[in-house]
Amino acid sequence: MKYTLALLFFAFLFFYGNAQSIDPKKIEIVRDSFGVPHIFAKTDAEVAYGLAWAHAEDDFNSIQDVVLPAKGLMGKVQGKAGAAADYAFALFRCMEITEEKWHTLSPAFLKLINGYVQGINDYAKAHPKEVLHKNIFPVTAKEYIASSVLALTAFNGADKALMAIFNNTVETDPELNKKGSNAIAVHPNKTNTGEAFLLINAHQPNTGSQAFYEAHINSEEGLNIHGGLLAGGPCILHGVNEHLGWAHTVNYVDRVDVFQLEMNPANSKQYKFDGEWIKLEEKTITLHIKGIPIGVKRKLYWSKYGATMKNKQGFFSIRLGANMDIRVLEQWYNMDKAKNFTEFYAAIKDQHLSMFNITYADKYDTIFYINNGLVPVRNTSPQYNWKSTVPGNTSKTLWTEFRKMNEHPQYLNPTNCYVFNTNHSSFYATDEANNLKAEQFPVADGWETWHNNRSMRVVEQMPAAQLDYERFKKIKFDKQLPATLHYPHNIDTLFLLNESAYPQYASLINNLKSWDKQGTADSKGAGVFLLSYLYLAKKLGYGPAHTLTQPEAEETLAYVHSYMISHFKTTDLTLGDIQKLVRGDKEWPLWGFPDLLSPQWTGNYKEGKLKSVGGDGLIMFVRFQKNALPLIESVNMYGASAKPGNKHFDDQVELYLQQKTKRMTLKKEEVYKMAERVYWPGGIML
Repeated sequence: MKYTLALLFFAFLFFYGNAQSIDPKKIEIVRDSFGVPHIFAKTDAEVAYGLAWAHAEDDFNSIQDVVLPAKGLMGKVQGKAGAAADYAFALFRCMEITEEKWHTLSPAFLKLINGYVQGINDYAKAHPKEVLHKNIFPVTAKEYIASSVLALTAFNGADKALMAIFNNTVETDPELNKKGSNAIAVHPNKTNTGEAFLLINAHQPNTGSQAFYEAHINSEEGLNIHGGLLAGGPCILHGVNEHLGWAHTVNYVDRVDVFQLEMNPANSKQYKFDGEWIKLEEKTITLHIKGIPIGVKRKLYWSKYGATMKNKQGFFSIRLGANMDIRVLEQWYNMDKAKNFTEFYAAIKDQHLSMFNITYADKYDTIFYINNGLVPVRNTSPQYNWKSTVPGNTSKTLWTEFRKMNEHPQYLNPTNCYVFNTNHSSFYATDEANNLKAEQFPVADGWETWHNNRSMRVVEQMPAAQLDYERFKKIKFDKQLPATLHYPHNIDTLFLLNESAYPQYASLINNLKSWDKQGTADSKGAGVFLLSYLYLAKKLGYGPAHTLTQPEAEETLAYVHSYMISHFKTTDLTLGDIQKLVRGDKEWPLWGFPDLLSPQWTGNYKEGKLKSVGGDGLIMFVRFQKNALPLIESVNMYGASAKPGNKHFDDQVELYLQQKTKRMTLKKEEVYKMAERVYWPGGIML
């Protein structure tokens, strides 16, 4: 009996000790003149509470979007499109893996998460009119972690694999419309100030749950970091602390495999594996969809390979590492608290973060780059084409391990003193003399092997001698295509047409031929190119690399001419006439297009005009001083708040358009000097 009571006592301590109650009066939110939140508190958990509250004040809808699938409510709120997320959450067993792996989370991290979850629950309780559905809150810590599993599963490409199966297609090649991010780290030996430089510049959607939110969090337990996070992030996902910083860029190493199952002709729910017929695990779920009064039932299947779907061609399973681990947020938390490269590498070496390149710099003369991710150790037999669908009937294709950290392409202090990534190959991460060779790594791993336009521009602009800080910034703000285009498809034929052979398109051809290949808002050639690019991205899309033929180039210009005349009644248009930065009811002429170092990607706006829907988002420049805190500059495309009417809804637009920055700091005294408001969550001004 005493033994049983002791167990109950320790269980009580474990569960209730982790589910601590945060007193918001112990937290201070400091808003600077741009509305950026700086959160100060004694404990990490309190800081997480404050971050949740501040982020909810600025964009509560996006935070709710993240947790809706864990509640099975995305369809109820967003309709059919949202129901797909509810289905994926169940299909990839995000809650089941969370339950199974819950014991792997550390007590310190659980305190952080419980603090964050209490913050969003308390905000919802205090602002019921902002809640998207009455059954969302309260959110539990497990539901929150399970939501992060779904987010990383989708980020890793499972959503594309799922759609490929649904549409009876397999996508294997890059599309023309490649989006991306930029990161550069420069060693002090190459800078004219003797400081390490770091560029942090992820290219994400401009709004919604995947848009970067800027914040600074500071506790007395070792957190003091400024950077960006996505909706639902309980800590900084990339940024800079007192000692070091890092940037993430999306990588395209092959992390996801699709397997075709061999089904039993005599039993449609059995598949063959190593000569034996095995029954598929099967479950029925009910999707609740806005506008449909009754629930929609859907079947879920699971094989030895993982999540399984049925289409007209048969049954296919999707396997990846992202839905096998729940500690990704804990890894970011540990990265936030690292004080030097040794601690930082220890934080990433267990590989809970299933994707993203990492480009790193610190105040101790260290720069580093790694192509990070959960890369399966695959069977290297030539009979298996891992870039396509693989047989799902043998243990020879059922991988169970991942490449260790030391097996990934990585660079530590190369002799040329810089590393960078623009979503291109790890084998072009620095200069030619220091680059790794693709043949050093297994082909079956699927490491990227290509340059892109942005990577070529970094190479073209990086000086052989020392680099000054202003030139460093100009590299990022560059709007020039490289001397030789590096899109997946060869579209040079566009620039070779003879205007005398196509008099009806002569003005367009002349604008292209005289174009300096810069994506400035006042460029007529850039306007023609953007519309040509968008047309070809849709026409060519996925598929083997293709060289544009002369008839295809003519067809493209015919489209551009028709588009301009039908919408604008003229072909005498600049890029800024066509493309706009839109925030609320305001619009501005906008520079940039895909795969520039200063990029945009667009969606339809009105009257034929296009608006940016993704691009720079949050830009950060960091200089690491030896005996002082890092110097930080940043700019956000719009502003700190996503709420129309808030003065910080669009107060950084002019800075962004002029490619200027604002100064940020990790120094508490300076933050309070710059303060516009100081308050505790839900409380009055202090």
